[in-house]
Amino acid sequence: MFANKTPFDWLAWVGNLAAFGGRSVPRAVAAVGRPGWWVRPLHGMIVGALPLAVITGVTLGVVIWLHTRDVLARTGTGAVEYLPTFLSAAVLLELAPVGAGLIVAARTGASLGAELASMRVGEQIDALELLGVSPAGRLIGPRVLACVLAVPVLHALIAAVALVSGFAAEAVTGQTTLLKYDAAAMRELYLIDVVPAALKTLVFGLVVGVTGCFIGLTAGDGSEGVGHAATDSVVMCSIFVLAADVLLVGLIKALQVLMG
Repeated sequence: MFANKTPFDWLAWVGNLAAFGGRSVPRAVAAVGRPGWWVRPLHGMIVGALPLAVITGVTLGVVIWLHTRDVLARTGTGAVEYLPTFLSAAVLLELAPVGAGLIVAARTGASLGAELASMRVGEQIDALELLGVSPAGRLIGPRVLACVLAVPVLHALIAAVALVSGFAAEAVTGQTTLLKYDAAAMRELYLIDVVPAALKTLVFGLVVGVTGCFIGLTAGDGSEGVGHAATDSVVMCSIFVLAADVLLVGLIKALQVLMG
């Protein structure tokens, strides 16, 4: 699908994607009042990503602890006490939000691309239009809304598992308690830091939902087009999640500076 594209083709594709996103957001908002349309996709996204989220959380907590503890121990007396602070900052501000976004991009992006491409090839979307049902309202809006809601849930799960894993790893040394760990983890974090980082996940979900649906609807014909839609969705959703993270972090820091 993306082979042999010129820079002008890429600009046209991004413009069409942006226009599609502008049409999809109102449909997603309208779908809020119809939970029967988006609860099932949301349930599938969360349950399907649950094992990956738990494994990601455990890995982040243990690996950061393993990498950081010795470095802090060499830094100076008492530096190890800041390990929970470092772990919580890294997980809550960056690793958990991006991890949740990439998990949904990998699993749901491929699913959205393949599913909608199959429906288009099988003329199911044309059938909905003949019946007077808006494909954007019935198919796109609920799926975009489900993605927007799924990423924050997975972010919270990854962050919680990572922090618990970090405590379990540190508790093995017998040098901390739950109260001491909790106090150290929250020592230097404020709502002005944590809340914007959590809100990024809403944008990640929107990016994945819009991109996956757009690629599925514009896929080539036949089974080959369905396969390309699945792989292209994973690639583009992941790229856009990372790009959105860079832009949002810059915007958040700029706003924090302006707010003093």
